[in-house]
Amino acid sequence: MKHFFKIVTALLFLFTSCKKDLTTTTTTIATTQEVDTYVQDNYTKKEVDIAMRDGIKLHTTIYSPKDTSKVYPIIMMRTPYSSQPYGENKFKEKIGPNVHLMKEGNIIVYQDVRGRWMSEGVYDNMRAYIPNKKDNNDIDESSDTYDTIDWLVKNVENNNGRVGTWGISYPGFYATYSTIDAHPALKAASPQACIGDFFFDDFHHNGAFLLSYFRAVSLFGTTKNKPTDSAWYKLPDLPTQDQYQFFLDAGPLSNLNSYFQYETLDDKSVAKTDRIDDVFWKEIIEHPNYDSVWKPKGLIQNLKHSKPTVATMIVGGFFDAEDLYGPLETYKAIEKNNPEAYNTIVFGPWDHGRWSKSDEKNYVGNYFFGDSISLNYQKQVETKFFNHFLKGSGDKNSGLPEAYVFDSGKKDWSSFNAWPPANVTKQKMYLNANQELATTKKGNTKEVFISDLKRPVPYSEDIKTVFTPRKYMTDDQRFAARRPDVLVFETEPLKKDLTLAGDILANLKVATTGTDADWIVKVVDVHPGDIEEQEAGMQDHLKLSNYHMMVRSEVMRGRFRNSFEKPEPFEPNKTTDVTIKLQDVFHTIKAGHKLQIQVQSTWFPLIDLNPQTFVPNIYKAKESDFKNQTHTVFNASNIEFSVLVN
Repeated sequence: MKHFFKIVTALLFLFTSCKKDLTTTTTTIATTQEVDTYVQDNYTKKEVDIAMRDGIKLHTTIYSPKDTSKVYPIIMMRTPYSSQPYGENKFKEKIGPNVHLMKEGNIIVYQDVRGRWMSEGVYDNMRAYIPNKKDNNDIDESSDTYDTIDWLVKNVENNNGRVGTWGISYPGFYATYSTIDAHPALKAASPQACIGDFFFDDFHHNGAFLLSYFRAVSLFGTTKNKPTDSAWYKLPDLPTQDQYQFFLDAGPLSNLNSYFQYETLDDKSVAKTDRIDDVFWKEIIEHPNYDSVWKPKGLIQNLKHSKPTVATMIVGGFFDAEDLYGPLETYKAIEKNNPEAYNTIVFGPWDHGRWSKSDEKNYVGNYFFGDSISLNYQKQVETKFFNHFLKGSGDKNSGLPEAYVFDSGKKDWSSFNAWPPANVTKQKMYLNANQELATTKKGNTKEVFISDLKRPVPYSEDIKTVFTPRKYMTDDQRFAARRPDVLVFETEPLKKDLTLAGDILANLKVATTGTDADWIVKVVDVHPGDIEEQEAGMQDHLKLSNYHMMVRSEVMRGRFRNSFEKPEPFEPNKTTDVTIKLQDVFHTIKAGHKLQIQVQSTWFPLIDLNPQTFVPNIYKAKESDFKNQTHTVFNASNIEFSVLVN
């Protein structure tokens, strides 16, 4: 479904570009028609069901070049989102990671993972890795990948014995999985926007439920019992275009249970009002803590089993609202566990999967980062990586840097020998009185605000309903800065550039009149007011003048401040430490700009409402548990930045 929305977005961009003039329209259509027919003109398609070691068959689609005078590597994506179109006479319009790898000639393979679409078996959302398999019934995504590669290299004609894997988002998770106990033929893997752990990626952030992903739950939690070439799940339809009001009116999360009771199921023994048919929603609401359900599903901690013989290139977007934790932590885990392996990272100014698009103009939401950024990455980085390890010498001299990252403030690429760069230093800035953000703590002060659960702070000023939010990652934060329940701290206009490179740690000292609270910290780049130009793609009601660009943000569900496994209540009115790790950035706050920090306790409906009264399970909280509370932030609080030293 994520791919469906990516396609819709691409079509919208295509429509916009086609309005410019007749010449552009004609050229664009001709190019599209060429790509539409290229695959069927130059590839043969074969569909096979490959038996795994336990006998379950996985539906696999193989595109092989018609030119059989050469041998080719195999590049494979395993996906829960379907390898359609089904039928050997029906072709994808584009295959492979990008158009260059498609036109150069490679054997491209797609596979429906176990339990999805045309594959047999039972689907397990983020299937846990089994490190010490005892027999053929001990299966996981690692063994399924191994068995698939083994069959492909032995049965697909004209392959050169080398295999690469890639995937974006959930398929990126499977690409990461392929490196664990890897088949000897697997030489290269590129996990992109790869999920790392569902308690910190996608559906949760530091234990807080991403309410904005509510409509995506049934995509993963609706079971099926046989292969199918059509969707068996149904996504909830909201009765309004205003998602903020919808979730506010819905009240406690338990009131949403009815969206996960399916009429198609035959269980008549339980009253519908008490039944939950969606297995993923059931996991979420029954397991609010980081317990024995969530821990085994995390892949990061299992990367100690990845093979150093597999070259990896981790790809992500600094403004990816869905999977930011995953690619950063995947890269770092491989570095830690396999320091001798070829392991690189590419991070650009992208939202979720934007690097795979053909857009010439690279925007995230309202903010423009440059021309042809994704196109250049595909040609000069991604294609080079796969060609070197699948067609070339395959040594560590790939010609690519260890870390290739985009400075989203300067709007330019940089190369480093490590990520974070070696030449960074830690710099603390304190949340002082009078909205001041400074390198020294001045006196002993505090800021107080009331967190009103009937008027939670929106995560966006847009009035709409989205499947999974994206644009808010660079949104103008002036709407939030002007609310009384959002604390603002900022520097004077900087006299020289300040480059943030690496993670950010918010060390808060707080108190609350309640027994629970969420804490949200946002890092904002405040642009000068004398900017006269206007971005062409910016919403009409906004101006670049004084634009408050969100650079990074994160939430910590306060009950998990000491342990994600064992939540603890706050003691009312007691000063308490809350530490929030914000994921890595590479952003220069330029001279003349201001660095701003915002602190708040609601972020709605991006995350669900914390009742601000400690209950064992927020998913089962009652209306009476939700209470307004007064929160305090002391100026002993500081934000620790990783600053690049020139």
